[in-house]
Amino acid sequence: MIYMDKGRVLREYFGHREFRPGQERLVDAILSGRDAMGIMPTGGGKSLCYQTPALLLPGTALVVSPLISLMKDQVAALRASGVPAAFINSSLDAAQLSKVLERARSGEYKLIYIAPERLETEGFLSLVRELDVPLVAIDEAHCVSQWGQDFRPGYLRIADFIASLPRRPAVAAFTATATAEVRRDIVELLGLRDPVCEITGFDRESLFFDVLRPADKLKTLVSLLREREGRSGIVYCSTRARTEQVCEALKRAGFAATRYHAGLEDSERRQNQEDFKFDRRSVMVATNAFGMGIDKSNVGFVIHYNLPKSLEAYYQEAGRAGRDGGPADCILLYSAEDIVTARHLIENGGAELDAETQALVRRRDYARLDVMCGYCRTTGCLRGYILDYFGQEHDESCGACGNCLGEFSSEDVTVEAQMILSCVVRIRERLGYHVGRALLSETLLGKEGGRAQALGLDEISTFGLLRGTSPGQLRELIDFLRLEGYIRTDPVHSTLAVEKKASGLLFGGERLLLPTRKDHAAAEAEKKRAKSRRSRTGSLPEGSEGLFGALRELRTRLAREEGVPAYIVFSNATLTDMAAKTPRSMEEFLEVSGVGSVKAAKYAEAFIAAINEYQSP
Repeated sequence: MIYMDKGRVLREYFGHREFRPGQERLVDAILSGRDAMGIMPTGGGKSLCYQTPALLLPGTALVVSPLISLMKDQVAALRASGVPAAFINSSLDAAQLSKVLERARSGEYKLIYIAPERLETEGFLSLVRELDVPLVAIDEAHCVSQWGQDFRPGYLRIADFIASLPRRPAVAAFTATATAEVRRDIVELLGLRDPVCEITGFDRESLFFDVLRPADKLKTLVSLLREREGRSGIVYCSTRARTEQVCEALKRAGFAATRYHAGLEDSERRQNQEDFKFDRRSVMVATNAFGMGIDKSNVGFVIHYNLPKSLEAYYQEAGRAGRDGGPADCILLYSAEDIVTARHLIENGGAELDAETQALVRRRDYARLDVMCGYCRTTGCLRGYILDYFGQEHDESCGACGNCLGEFSSEDVTVEAQMILSCVVRIRERLGYHVGRALLSETLLGKEGGRAQALGLDEISTFGLLRGTSPGQLRELIDFLRLEGYIRTDPVHSTLAVEKKASGLLFGGERLLLPTRKDHAAAEAEKKRAKSRRSRTGSLPEGSEGLFGALRELRTRLAREEGVPAYIVFSNATLTDMAAKTPRSMEEFLEVSGVGSVKAAKYAEAFIAAINEYQSP
């Protein structure tokens, strides 16, 4: 049945009483036949902008989506809300595909999700020639730009596919992160015609951002996870090997962790993702291969164990947290070694490109990496740094990130820096080649009986100059010099060399100050953060925590009985609103945010009974 009123569709299918900022303008554009482009933060309601008109327009809307798992999640959520939808991708066997095509021809679906690579298959082309296609929506539209962080060559063929249709439909493109350059590519390469553009902003107010520089990353990670027991989260690593190491360490520490990277068999990747999605495993340790494929709404934290290659990639991955609008943490564990790994990945990427394009891509990747390093080094507002990058105005301080809540001091490390730089030079003069941080540290600390002494470095003037410094302090100083551009690291051999910039520090009278967030500030920031998030996100009213827990237990039981992830039943945000409103009738239940008529008919009785039971004396 098709409703001819967008507000009614919004209420009855999706359980919302009003559109969020920007949504209605895009819906109206699509309904009028206009092309559209929506740039909205993750969790900002992009999908409703094309799902709502798809239910109002005659025929079947097509949604181009980049990953199988993402399609499955979205189709499952639509079906749970009473929307007839299907997907076409390589996960379907011949019999399943035939059944979907048959039902599509008979007009049973309002939305069909499809991978870009399958648009030009003969079976699908034959199908769309028989369908009335009023809308083609492109999800994760930044994938069309080779300057975006998730370029997919298949997206370049979408415009040709649209041109081949018997009648050109409205075309709508959506993404969460896109710089001005990527936005231009989206319009040009997807062939959008005078699109209605809506950029609702890039800010995710419910997310807490922080950057930590721990001496022992694994120990810090374990501590962070202990503080977040009972919450579901993702730990991103830069390489497959690191993913394996961290996952095994977390399992040994007693965490219900699993792993995901491109080196695993397809069957294991699917199983591990299912375990995470269905909350059988609470922690997913993964490379960026586990990116757009996650539509899990109750991810409470995303921790980056290593440095991402770009701020776009970081914000996209961090955005997997808090999709239901609830408070969530985005924490980056940073060390200078990450830069070496990132540079190595850049240098060894793009082998399939011609030499000129490869050189251009590398220059852009290095520029992006510099921006990412700047995020890790800044003592200013972390949220502001991100919003600056995407061109969004903001307050000077968000008052709710690690830097805004922390306390900084500055230490003059000019003399120590001069000693380190001089030692790099003296070692090169003595040996005829540069060395890495370990041997440099041995020399500066004056280690007896080590490799430095065996190489005769105990005879140079800088041997033992920092003998009273702890190894951890020395490591931090060397890393700081690398971050500030006084020392460069060879991306292949990880050796250290002095940059030209160092002459000002060595001979020009320049001073160097090391900004440090005070140790005790982290604990205080955690307290302030919790208070700040509660006030900003409208968390549970006092005394409702127990009821929320009871509703969550009921949701878990129902989800297991139905064989679906818990968030498909209701999101955490919906349970929070339910616990606050305590509905006692069907009419009141329909007033809960996220409850549509289909879900109300299915679940109202059980949840109202749980509320009554909890509140009975």
